[in-house]
Amino acid sequence: MQYGLGMDVGGTYTDAVIIREGDEQIVDYAKSPTTHPDLLTGIQNVLDSLSTSYLENVTTVSISTTLVTNTILENNVSEKASAYNVALIMVGDTDLPPNSSIPYSITVQGGHNANGNENYPLEKDKVKKFVIDTKDKVDAYAVSAHFSIRNPDHELKVKEIIEELTDLPVVCGHELSQSLGSYERGVTACLNAQLVPISTRFMNTVVSEIKRRGINAKIMMLKCDGSVVSIQEALRHPIESIFTGPAASLVGASYLSKKMNCIAIDVGGTSTDVAKVTDGIPEIIDEGAVVGGWQTKVKAIRMETSAMGGDSHIWIKNQEINIGPRRAIPISAASAKWPILKEKLKKKNIPSKMQLCKTIQPTIFFIRTDVIPDGLSKTEEELLSRIDDEPRSINELYPDSLPSPIFLDLLIEKKLVQAIGFTPTDALHVLGHYTEWDQEAARIAADVLGKMMLSESTVLCKKIKKMFAENMASYTMAYLLKGIDKGEIKRIIANKDEYLSKFKVGVTVVLLGGPVRAYLDDMKEMIETEIILPEYAEVGNAVGAIVGKVIKRVEILIRKIHEDDNVTVMMFSPNGRKRCLSYMHALEEAEKEGRQLLLQYLNNSGFSADDFKIESIRQDIKINENDTFPLETKIVFICQEIKKNGSYE
Repeated sequence: MQYGLGMDVGGTYTDAVIIREGDEQIVDYAKSPTTHPDLLTGIQNVLDSLSTSYLENVTTVSISTTLVTNTILENNVSEKASAYNVALIMVGDTDLPPNSSIPYSITVQGGHNANGNENYPLEKDKVKKFVIDTKDKVDAYAVSAHFSIRNPDHELKVKEIIEELTDLPVVCGHELSQSLGSYERGVTACLNAQLVPISTRFMNTVVSEIKRRGINAKIMMLKCDGSVVSIQEALRHPIESIFTGPAASLVGASYLSKKMNCIAIDVGGTSTDVAKVTDGIPEIIDEGAVVGGWQTKVKAIRMETSAMGGDSHIWIKNQEINIGPRRAIPISAASAKWPILKEKLKKKNIPSKMQLCKTIQPTIFFIRTDVIPDGLSKTEEELLSRIDDEPRSINELYPDSLPSPIFLDLLIEKKLVQAIGFTPTDALHVLGHYTEWDQEAARIAADVLGKMMLSESTVLCKKIKKMFAENMASYTMAYLLKGIDKGEIKRIIANKDEYLSKFKVGVTVVLLGGPVRAYLDDMKEMIETEIILPEYAEVGNAVGAIVGKVIKRVEILIRKIHEDDNVTVMMFSPNGRKRCLSYMHALEEAEKEGRQLLLQYLNNSGFSADDFKIESIRQDIKINENDTFPLETKIVFICQEIKKNGSYE
């Protein structure tokens, strides 16, 4: 008997599930805390929790992760420069915006027009000088040329120059996207180049651990559109691994619920994600995903994301409850490791009302991480020296002076310090809805916060639970009611009794996540629809990783071009442009090249062509319906794995 192994490496948990090939039944699963910054320990722990008899017969491993997304987002909020600097070379008429934060960039003359003809010769000398000046300052290069999707010649020539002068990786825009927009392709290439070292290290960690255990398996990676690629392809294009968490949850929700049409709500430690699948296909963003404020050309699942998760820090100000957006280690979980936390909580050292903020709270503590400090100010260094591997309260950090949140915030943003605090997970412990860790520690902390709210601890926790459920319902409706103000939606949901009404949804809602069971009844009260909590909901992302299909797309464009009073038919493909004798000849060449590129991909990735079907979708643009030949034809060739994913309604 053969099996497939799915793994999801999230910010809070690393999940794994084993599915039996043939009937695709789940036979084993496990969860283990994700270990930062060394992810290997968490991966080893979750694999150790699985039956070795199944692991020995695993033939396919597929992975999803939030690592790539978190890397971009964390660099975006941190003042510290990225650990991996990238130089961007733009070729042609596109200039970088004046506020661009890309540290090393240049625009040189060159590029092509929409027909693939050269606008200007490439400024090779200027490229060479830039590469010589930056090669010792960066870790990779990104190249984007004007209309490189019509003719990649200048991008390839720049790549040759860089490879002649350095040993650094080079990413070209045309390799990642066939969409128009040279600047956006440049950003996509730049982010991809930055992520190559990080992604390579992560994937090599997974591959080496799989091989160390003697598992002879094909290793795959989930993409952000819900499809699966080989590990080799994922290493070339790590940018396509952004948002694989939501992609995995959506594919997993559809599979576990046996619904081809559904909304998935995935409650994680850091965020809550909402997305939709229709006829078994995830809804994709046509304009490309926005990552950390960067507009890219990466196709990703459309979703609504709330910065409120099970580990969001709860803090009190002016007798109001605030949830997040900062993530904290739940007090109930931390107390299991540091029992002294309960004694520190009992001291009930409540700061003054003027001092209270998200960082200064009576239930917040701080510990050092394993990240090595670099470039700190004297004040930061002095404060960091007071924090070690035992949780320290605000009073312990500032015994003789007024506490200042500014430098603590900086140390947290730089990942040098981790906060421990009261979270929605702790509230569920107090209410008895989730009892994974130390309930007593959660109760003590809830008592402290309750006194600040002039409320009983259970009343406080019920209010927190209701706020969390309202947030889940609000983001679900915001996804469906695109363009409607979220604040208005949330107000209607929170005051449904006053309005004597509630939202009715015509699609099934599927809940995923560890403690999500606790919110099932609340969601049914707020939204009228079928709401499903499927079996194995707590490892839905890992399920999505292994049941996703391998899909590869190739786009080829055929256009009529007027040159010197003559009409030429040109074919544009990822291999470049090709003149054709006629429109029919171009169609024949496109068919041959599209299939050849897909078969080449399958061969390079170690797949058997017998397990795949190749289809094509053709779109013609005509001025008049009676025209014999169109002005332009786009053909999308799709190679899809023939794989049964269970029976769906």
